[in-house]
Amino acid sequence: MVKTHTQAGRQIVGRLIKWLFYLVILAFIALVAYAYLGPFFGADFSPPRQEIRQEIILESN
Repeated sequence: MVKTHTQAGRQIVGRLIKWLFYLVILAFIALVAYAYLGPFFGADFSPPRQEIRQEIILESN
């Protein structure tokens, strides 16, 4: 059976979308693994703790 250019193009696009989907899933799993295992390898995700004070002047009528 001879494939037309349209059928071949759809097949290539379908494969590309499938591989992109697999790549997104793999990236999500890697991100979750990094979030859980990062502190064991020295990554510190906690925000810096410092007190910030700023004076606010309210205008009254």
